[in-house]
Amino acid sequence: MAPRSPRHDIEEDDSADLDHDLRLRTVRTAASTLAESIHTEERRLKRRKTRRMALKIFFRRQSDKGKDRGKGAGEGEDQTGKPAVITGERRRIYVNAEIPLGDLDQHGDPIVQYPRNKIRTSKYTIVTFIPKNLFEQFRRVANVYFLILVILQIFPMFGSSTPQIAMLPLVFILVVTAIKDGIEDYRRARLDEEVNNSATTKLGQWRNVNRAKDPRSWLEKLRGVPHPDKITRGVRKLRERDHQDLQHLVLVKNNGIGSVRSSGTSFVTDTPDKSSVSLESEEGPLSKDHLYPPTPHGGHATGLATPASSIGTKGVDAAFTRARALSSAAESSRSSRVSVGVMDWEHRSSGTAQWERTLWKKLYVGDIVLLRENDQVPADILVLSTSDADGLCYVETKNLDGETNLKPRKSLKATSSISSDEDLEHASFVIDSEPPHANLYTYQGVLRYSNKGNDGSGQTTNKVEPVTINELLLRGCTLRNTDWVIGLVAFTGKDTKILLNGGDTPSKRSKIEKETNFNVIMNFGLLLIMCLVTGIVNGVFLDKTGTSADYFELGAETSSSNAVNAIITFVSGLVAFQNIVPISLYISIEIVKTIQAFFIFQDVDMYYAPLDSACVPKTWNISDDLGQIAYIFSDKTGTLTQNVMEFQRCSINGVPYGEGITEAMKGAAIRTGQDLSADPAAEAAELLRTKATMIDAMKSRWRNPYLQEDTLTLLSPKLIQHLGDTSNPQREKIMGFFRALALCHTVLPDKPEPREQPYLIQYKAESPDEVALVGAARDVGFPFLIRSNNALEIEVLGQVETYVPLRVLEFNSTRKRMSVIVRNPEGQIVLYCKGADSVIYERLAKDHNQELKDATHRDLDTFANGGLRTLCLAYRYLSEDEYASWLRVSEEAAAAVDDRDDKIEEANEQIEHSLTVLGATALEDKLQEGVPDAIELLHKAGIKLWILTGDKLQTAIEIGFSCNLLTNLMEVMIISADSASEARNQIEGGLNKIASMTRSGRTEKRTSDGYGATGFAVVIDGDTLRYALSEELKPLFLTLGTQCDTVVCCRVSPAQKALTVKLVKEGRNVMTLAIGDGANDVAMIQEAHVGCGLLGKEGSQAAMSADYAFAQFRFLTKLLLVHGRWSYIRIAEMHANFFYKNVIWTVAMFWFLFWNSFDATYLFEYTFILLQNLAFTSLPVIVMGAFDQDVNAKAAMAFPQLYKRGVLGLDYTRAKFWAYMFDGLYQSAIVYFVTFLVWSLGTASSWDGRDVGALADFGTTAGVAALIASNIYVGLNTKYWTVMTWVVIIGSILLIFLWIAIYSAFVTYTFNSEAEIIFPLFNFWATVVLVNAWALMPRFVWNFIQQAFMPLDRDIVREMWVAGDLKDKLGIRRRKGSRSDTSITGRDEVVSDTFSDTTDPEAYVPLSAHPYISSPTPRPDIEGMEKGLANPAIQADYHDGVHSPIPLSYYSPSAIRSAMPSPNVATFHDAATARSSDLLSHAAADDPRDSMETVQAPWTQPVSQGNLAAYSAQPHDSGEYEMRPSRQREVSGTSSSSVLSTSTYLTASNGPPTPDPDDDNETIRDMRRESNASYASTYSPRAL
Repeated sequence: MAPRSPRHDIEEDDSADLDHDLRLRTVRTAASTLAESIHTEERRLKRRKTRRMALKIFFRRQSDKGKDRGKGAGEGEDQTGKPAVITGERRRIYVNAEIPLGDLDQHGDPIVQYPRNKIRTSKYTIVTFIPKNLFEQFRRVANVYFLILVILQIFPMFGSSTPQIAMLPLVFILVVTAIKDGIEDYRRARLDEEVNNSATTKLGQWRNVNRAKDPRSWLEKLRGVPHPDKITRGVRKLRERDHQDLQHLVLVKNNGIGSVRSSGTSFVTDTPDKSSVSLESEEGPLSKDHLYPPTPHGGHATGLATPASSIGTKGVDAAFTRARALSSAAESSRSSRVSVGVMDWEHRSSGTAQWERTLWKKLYVGDIVLLRENDQVPADILVLSTSDADGLCYVETKNLDGETNLKPRKSLKATSSISSDEDLEHASFVIDSEPPHANLYTYQGVLRYSNKGNDGSGQTTNKVEPVTINELLLRGCTLRNTDWVIGLVAFTGKDTKILLNGGDTPSKRSKIEKETNFNVIMNFGLLLIMCLVTGIVNGVFLDKTGTSADYFELGAETSSSNAVNAIITFVSGLVAFQNIVPISLYISIEIVKTIQAFFIFQDVDMYYAPLDSACVPKTWNISDDLGQIAYIFSDKTGTLTQNVMEFQRCSINGVPYGEGITEAMKGAAIRTGQDLSADPAAEAAELLRTKATMIDAMKSRWRNPYLQEDTLTLLSPKLIQHLGDTSNPQREKIMGFFRALALCHTVLPDKPEPREQPYLIQYKAESPDEVALVGAARDVGFPFLIRSNNALEIEVLGQVETYVPLRVLEFNSTRKRMSVIVRNPEGQIVLYCKGADSVIYERLAKDHNQELKDATHRDLDTFANGGLRTLCLAYRYLSEDEYASWLRVSEEAAAAVDDRDDKIEEANEQIEHSLTVLGATALEDKLQEGVPDAIELLHKAGIKLWILTGDKLQTAIEIGFSCNLLTNLMEVMIISADSASEARNQIEGGLNKIASMTRSGRTEKRTSDGYGATGFAVVIDGDTLRYALSEELKPLFLTLGTQCDTVVCCRVSPAQKALTVKLVKEGRNVMTLAIGDGANDVAMIQEAHVGCGLLGKEGSQAAMSADYAFAQFRFLTKLLLVHGRWSYIRIAEMHANFFYKNVIWTVAMFWFLFWNSFDATYLFEYTFILLQNLAFTSLPVIVMGAFDQDVNAKAAMAFPQLYKRGVLGLDYTRAKFWAYMFDGLYQSAIVYFVTFLVWSLGTASSWDGRDVGALADFGTTAGVAALIASNIYVGLNTKYWTVMTWVVIIGSILLIFLWIAIYSAFVTYTFNSEAEIIFPLFNFWATVVLVNAWALMPRFVWNFIQQAFMPLDRDIVREMWVAGDLKDKLGIRRRKGSRSDTSITGRDEVVSDTFSDTTDPEAYVPLSAHPYISSPTPRPDIEGMEKGLANPAIQADYHDGVHSPIPLSYYSPSAIRSAMPSPNVATFHDAATARSSDLLSHAAADDPRDSMETVQAPWTQPVSQGNLAAYSAQPHDSGEYEMRPSRQREVSGTSSSSVLSTSTYLTASNGPPTPDPDDDNETIRDMRRESNASYASTYSPRAL
């Protein structure tokens, strides 16, 4: 049989993910999803390797090398899969080198000038604030219209008597908005100033040739910006403070012989200052100098090969130690006088260079800076030299990507010998750098220098050295575990990568504000129609002759031309009817949104005490967008997780160890139907007892001074028992397992306080996984102590063991494993390997114990399905010959020029085989508090969550299952391709999969409490996402992603995050929210409609650029479901009522024109027109917009489905706008014609006998009626009446009469004594009452019909709140005298007003466990409504038919519901469905998640399975009901502290009630006893 070509292999492998019907293969459980992700990547690597082989056959090797280079995400390609094009000119940075004359201007300064390091994220400056802010404000169509009207009113011919007053509303709104925008921007500017004034150390008294002698622009000189070389007051104070520290500073390179590192060992000062750091040896069990970090391959750059044991001596004099260090530094300097690398000792220098303190904003490209441990990197800096002999340094990129693990960077080889300011003066080189760009993961540059050979010939050789991202420190990183770094500033200010990823701060406008432009245009169209009719008809009347105007109005017209007069009348109509386009709306909106922002800031439920931070609104004008979010795009690390790993479980020799249930395991258990009815408080107490027992057992069996009890997370007394029993065969297996954990890693030990706490050892590593693994070994009794070039020292149950490190086979995403080869104390060579279980199992010995393999694999699946991160450990012994033979192969592969990576991998494969399983580990990636419950609430609210993370595929999948974003009921599709065609095939396969399962009926419709049996999720990696975001595949990927419940994007760059958000935002025209905590999230935060940034202990670039900044992800639920929903409904109602009240007022004036020849005469007195929006009707609408509540905050959290109306945009529609407009039109007719009818019945007489027939009398009556109707109308639409509401509405009505009385007291031409005329008049009061009755009756009747027969969700919840016992169930104290008799113990319980965040058991709030009844007399006409909220039925307390009381527990509602069967879910009858709106059909057609769900009160007790048939047979007036269990999206239970957070709510409690202040101590004790004895029912999972 002929061998197949490589192409055939490719085609066969390409279709591995697809079945014969071109459907993408899916998986369900966490373990199978992780295994599938690993297999997918292996297939992908195989495809790449096969392609490379095929290319070698058909192309030449040299061409082939170029094609095979750099296919990583973001390397050589842009985010859409196309070749990357980096625009801009390359920059050259000169250090002690002459700039070519062609690059200098006439003054001798460089032609190309780079920005200084000052940043500005604020939108405005002092100069640009006014013009730029005015431009932003006049983007509103209404503002342009108002400006035109103000200009027209300057001319008296258009009927405006006081143009100065007419312009005040526009000026007021412009000023108020400008002040608000200025305050927002000022806060940003303050943060910018804090960053710009941060301190750093640079090389001073040294000429930076890359900077002009005076780099200031003419504008900066005009503004008085000081010269960069001038010492400002702040810099002077900074230098005075740090003078002593810098004056005697000597930088010493470590020689790699260290053990546990103590702080500051590479700094030596020649002063006795306490703050200075010496090299004196520390007292303690490790009396060695702690020089860090070690050289990995045993080399000593400085030539000091002193054994570790002879470095330090106990009690060495400090002065001698200092002298030794200084002598060593001097010797190093003398030995380096030979020109090595960039050093040229023949180059003349001034010798004046010295380190000096300065500010970040004073740095320029080409400056040389000195960074010390824990310093933040002030700019993008090339590493020239470090304290490590091998040039290594470590940075924490938390501000960039939210990750706290360390990332290694290295110095340039040619500059690594630099260690002093003198060295820098004699260094000469040029950096040829690429232009600045936003990609955080790539950099390409070249170091060019000349070097004289050491052969005495004196010839100069030009040399180059490549510069990559590994030699670049990015602005915002923090230097860790490295004493010092000398670097060259390459990019500053806006050219740094962190700023390029952020972009300019966008000016965001809310969705309602944009829609308001349409409403304004419609009103403007109506205005034009009225004005055209007025102008045309008035012109027709003016053409008539023989009218009274010929006698009484001579010369009254402006022009003799009737056409001109008609035009003037048209413009006068614009002025008269201008209120139909409400300028006061914008004033009121600004006031309301400011109040809403204040309420958000003051919300104590979103206050985070550890950071002393509340939710800070940074953009005030988009609060209503918070109530319409359909998609949330979230980062993972630092946003959903704490980036803290905890060792929870392990399996050793097939025996599992570890107790306690993590959040992830709770969620997994609930998803599988297990009963978790235990009290979390009792569980926590039991775990504490277990931990204490375990610690006591360890202390009694062996000595472990390095144990850190607070960090011990592996709780297993059985493990200690087996380990302490010398006769137990499992003991040796356990010891071998923990030896492997203590040796197989690249962790660096750190001893932060060697004097005070000599046994305190902390570990630093690139991955938090390794820190957790080595930390667990330390706490059990296997601490890792020393890493040096020649030794690895650990303790094994109190006995020191020393191993010789031979080789480290590093971990990478391709290998998915790492190995170490060491020589043990017995002289044997051992290989320890850890990695993914599928990778390890492929390399096990063929004769391996099958029973052990199966047992370990079962434990791995259990751990993975519980949302834990798993690793498998194995080992094998090597013979001397085998190791020597392999070492030669490995060194040859490392020295290869072509295909180096492939050869190294082939060499590793030759030794990583025939392994024996030691066991498996399970780590928990700690979620932030309340994340699972928050995600559950958001999903119930109809919001989809996409995770966009830079982490690897498996990590993202594990977190997805941990936080219940992915469930075992979901069909998970993994999309991974390395070509556009493969990506298309897999995306189309995913769509086919969804379509086939939907057609075959394998999916079930979601029920009220959760989700159907099947949902879909997509996991896609960054490489594939590049193709998916291309123009050809974007529509397909968007369709696939929006049809899935969850999308997880892995290995994505910041630009890809922004493009993904933009794709959904523009492709689906939905509201989006992005949340993150790092600089890599800034782009998507600014791209989304609403951006949220999480605050950190060290600040956050994301929070600085966000619209809302807060501390915890769980606060997002309160922000959206309460504040966002309230703001959306309030603003929507406010807009509609504003347009209504202006229509009723303006159109009433239009009706009057039919009786005055359409000459634009005012019906109302002019002051009424001015004050109508300013005083008479503004406050009720403002109070509605600021304070109205359709449901209480706790009810909104209890029923998150209420949020869906905002997702679907049902509370602010054009239909609603037109309904209010027509309502205003109808009421304007009532206002005018009813008043006209009363006045037509006969001429009334005042109390003094005078006729009441003047226009002022008629107009005032109509005006008062219209104003009162407007205010009462707002009251009818208000849902939450408070004292303020009563006062404002009644006060606004009384103000009308007060103004009439005051203004009529003045001597005026038309309004004199008006109050005396109309107030005593019966016709006046009868007209006002009659007009309001007829005008408001339709609205009152409609509200009644809608709430009684077509109630919305919120109407039912509000009735439950007012008439039912919803307050009792949610723990709200009723008003005095209105307590509900729903006590558990037979007596009224005292409940708390608010949810407490305290963990004090005395503060827990007991709630009733009785089934919920929404109303004392349930109405069948409400129970079957479309909007859901079917009245939960009263159900019996049975457990498999037997009453089974158990103590009430504190659980999240999702956890309680998931442990029990669901209550009845209504199947609506046709008659009931016919009364519903088109909401269901619209939602079902759009998106399954967006359909309105039947909402069930969370505390409702379900019926047992045995009673389903009997109960379902009961008749119901509102239709037929079907009882069935609800398969729902389950979440884990939460801790007692997180249950009381804002993202959860209480369902039941066994804690004591909160006593009344008047209760005595005896009563309080009785209440607590009764509460502790209370019970509630639970149900078996078999009922499901």
